[in-house]
Amino acid sequence: MLKRIIQLFIIVAGGTIGYLYVPDFLELMGLDSPLWLLSPYVGTVIGAIILFLSTFWLVDYIVGFIRWVEETLVRVPVTDLLFGSIGLIIGLIIAVLINIPIQDIEIQLVSQVIPIFLTVILGYLGFQVGFKRRNEFTNLLANARKDKRKTGEGNETTDSFFNMKPKILDTSVIIDGRIADICQTKFLEGTIVIPQFVLEELQHIADSSDVLKRNRGRRGLDVLNRMQKDLPVDVQIYEGDFEDIQEVDSKLVKLAKNLQGILVTNDFNLNKVCEFQNVEVLNINDLANAVKPVVLPGEELSVHVIKDGKEEKQGVAYLDDGTMIVVEEGRNYIGKTIEVIVTSVLQTSAGRMIFAKPKLLEKAL
Repeated sequence: MLKRIIQLFIIVAGGTIGYLYVPDFLELMGLDSPLWLLSPYVGTVIGAIILFLSTFWLVDYIVGFIRWVEETLVRVPVTDLLFGSIGLIIGLIIAVLINIPIQDIEIQLVSQVIPIFLTVILGYLGFQVGFKRRNEFTNLLANARKDKRKTGEGNETTDSFFNMKPKILDTSVIIDGRIADICQTKFLEGTIVIPQFVLEELQHIADSSDVLKRNRGRRGLDVLNRMQKDLPVDVQIYEGDFEDIQEVDSKLVKLAKNLQGILVTNDFNLNKVCEFQNVEVLNINDLANAVKPVVLPGEELSVHVIKDGKEEKQGVAYLDDGTMIVVEEGRNYIGKTIEVIVTSVLQTSAGRMIFAKPKLLEKAL
């Protein structure tokens, strides 16, 4: 379709040129041409045919160039494109205002050449300023909205709506699957953003020759389908990409900064990187640890000892939420359900660990 449009434009342009100049050109050449050949309508046909045939080989290159520009603009983040365009418009407006008095100068070189030069330079500078200072402009708007809210001028409902920052999901949290259950309970508000480069990584994992990786990738795709079709959340695909960045984690951090969003993950290392770069992050593992039942020293629990521990005479049991309980003197109770008394609770980066001893042993003491 695009190729046809370009060809049509070339034919119209050639016909216009032929209508205006072909008859005059034939008269100027002094050729003994019949009167019908000097008709502007015949010139229209001749001009259209000549320009179409002479540029026929160029159409594919023009289409390829337009496609390349289109793909480049689609991959550019919306924030970059928006502020770059605003800067370009402002630069062009300033160029027009400056060129108005310059065009009145009688010197032809000044009145015709300098306006073109100023338009190109100021348009370029405006785009570069808007593009490179986009983060500062975004922070300025955010601070202005906060100040307005503090002074009580803003509408509370509107402010609450704009404060719902987009939640950007990484590959690990999608494969994990618990994010779908969290969204179903409506604890996670705002728009859920799935970057295109995360989808590509997920698809690559789903196509892996390794069975375990392939199953994990397919489970992640199933989770996304469930979130998009069955859950009451707004799921959007971010089509942009960062060609100058190779690592997916670095792209996620960059995207979170550009969108002023919150990164949702269960990757411990990515969590630390986000904290270092002042990017808000929600860790699903931290949430899971936070909602586990609180167990205090001295409480009594009924547990099933399933295996021996690392130390001598220790036994290991688990709560329903997966929390590990180390039972002192519990090796003799492997395969049995016993009552234990909590002695201490240890919170680690891997989760919560509970130490306990059999209640029968406590009574014996």
